[in-house]
Formats: sequence, structure tokens, C-alpha cells
Amino acid sequence: MSSREFQDRLTRRARRAGVVLSADLGARLEVYYKLLASWNAKMNLTGLDLTEQDPAAIDRLLVEPLVAARHAPPITRMIDIGSGGGSPATPLALALSASRVLLVEAKTRKSVFLREALRALEMNSSEVITARYEELLARPELHEAHDLLTIRAVRVEPRILMNLQAFVRPSGEMFLFRSGANSRPSLPTPPLAFRVAFPLLDSQGSSLLVLEKRPVGVSRP
Repeated sequence: MSSREFQDRLTRRARRAGVVLSADLGARLEVYYKLLASWNAKMNLTGLDLTEQDPAAIDRLLVEPLVAARHAPPITRMIDIGSGGGSPATPLALALSASRVLLVEAKTRKSVFLREALRALEMNSSEVITARYEELLARPELHEAHDLLTIRAVRVEPRILMNLQAFVRPSGEMFLFRSGANSRPSLPTPPLAFRVAFPLLDSQGSSLLVLEKRPVGVSRP
């Protein structure tokens, strides 16, 4: 598929989801997608079929994060946990023009790909850390350092959420990408509070759950 054909398909899929795609963002998403497809032929980055730019793969990997971006506040620093092949974090960061993105991935081979993706996308102020997130809890410079934390998970336990909120600044948010119903998760004690749930793509049956980290002394309504 040529670049023009890819851009036409991406633009159409985005438009169906109510997203207007700029030429610059479309070009960068193409770089990311084609790099992911190339690497995925050699190692397992995603179970989706990327060889023919299948509409379902474009929706899941690119359009879904673009829809989520409409619900995000202006951000500067973002952290993604369990980054895998880079989606939804990389497309979301591009859409939000986040200046500093920290991708946390435990598997070395996937981390190598993520670093190559950041290089190809010229995201020079962003970083990949090869570690489990629990290891980063011992790094005080990462505490309350991010405006937004993202994670794609079917179910996240209250204990995990309580640990993850340490990376989010007061009044910052956590985006939980889910496949299936946008049910309200079980939450730990404050400072986390459920803010809202949004459907993402009907074709994927996906949803976005938004949690807010309340400043100390601010009670949940």
C-alpha cells in the first residue's frame, strides 16, 4: 500500500470516529505504524495483522488513541505503563504534542523497538525504561512528575492503582484503556477518584476510564 493509500484510509477511519487529522500528525502516525509492522514481522509486538493495513488494526492502534486525545487536558509530561508495541501511548502522545513521554516496558526486545520508534518520530525528549513499574517506585524523581498516566488493561486492581498514582501529579489524570463495557473500576482510598467513562470505538467495543488524582484535602464528591 502506498503512502497516499495509507493516508486516505487513515483519514477515512479517523473521520468515521469524529476525528479531524492534520497532515503532520497523519504522516507521523504512518511512520509509527509502518515501523511497527516491519518489526512485528520479526517479533511479537501485537497480535493484530498489520501486513495489509487492516482497518481493524488502524482503528485499534491509531484511531482509538486519537479519540482518547479529545478527552485529555493539555499535558507536558506523560508516563505509560506496559508500553508493549507503543499503542495507545505513542499515537496519544503525538496527538497531544506531549513534550516528554516515559514509556515503561519490562521486556527488553520490545524496549528496543520503542526506542527506535521514538528516534524515528524525533521524540527526542522522551525515554524508554526497561523495568517493571514496581521498580520505579523507588525513584523519587518520578513521583508526582507526570500530568497523565496511561495503561491498557482489562482489569486493574486497587492495589496497582494506588501504586501507579505515585507517578501522577496532584490534579493529574490516569487513562485506563479497556476492551469491553466502560464499567467503573474498584478504586483504592483517596487520592484517586473516578471522573468519567467514555466510549472510544464501537467497532472495537472499547472504552476509556478517566481517574483523577485529587490534591490532598480535596474530598471526592
